[in-house]
Amino acid sequence: MPGSLGFRELGLVPYEPTWHAMQRFTEGRDRDTADEVWLVQHPPIFTQGLAGKAEHLLLPGDIAVVQVDRGGQVTYHGPGQLVVYLMLDVRRLGFGVRELVSRIERSLIALLASYDVTAVAQKDAPGVYVDGAKIASLGLRIRNGYSFHGLALNVDMDLEPFRRINPCGYAGLAMTQLCDLAGPIEFAEVSARLRAQLVKHLDYAEQTTLAGGID
Repeated sequence: MPGSLGFRELGLVPYEPTWHAMQRFTEGRDRDTADEVWLVQHPPIFTQGLAGKAEHLLLPGDIAVVQVDRGGQVTYHGPGQLVVYLMLDVRRLGFGVRELVSRIERSLIALLASYDVTAVAQKDAPGVYVDGAKIASLGLRIRNGYSFHGLALNVDMDLEPFRRINPCGYAGLAMTQLCDLAGPIEFAEVSARLRAQLVKHLDYAEQTTLAGGID
């Protein structure tokens, strides 16, 4: 079992500098580098993955679109969405990419269950769904056995920008969020519960909180 999983709570931060910091962290790490998870929110932005197709950007309007190096199609990030970046040594964890995705999905499903929300994963469409509506998206990149990028959980946000795209490449895909399903909630509490579920489902022994920001 791996030891401690370190978490950085970074608050509301711009997307592109955070993305480039993930790249630098991944490129500079080695087998002795401890795994980290960064929990953030972003100002409004659309991100288009490596498989992204222009036709899925319907009417982005005043929200910028950034081409990025994760898997998947287009998605939206904005305040009130919990974005979690997982910088993990996948080889050290001892399971493959599909297993990693499944464990992340199970972490989200368990988190939602703690709010009495029943959610499921779908084999052909990574992410987590409630009654057919998507509540959490996944998009990872694996480089030299190390993961980066991660997940986005809709907690308490403006969902309107999702209507400007085909979310994750699916026309007409409904989106939902935790506050509409569970009532008023504390964002920090959602973050804390998700941290615990990731530690459990990724088989770490414990979690630690890392001080400081990112380069």
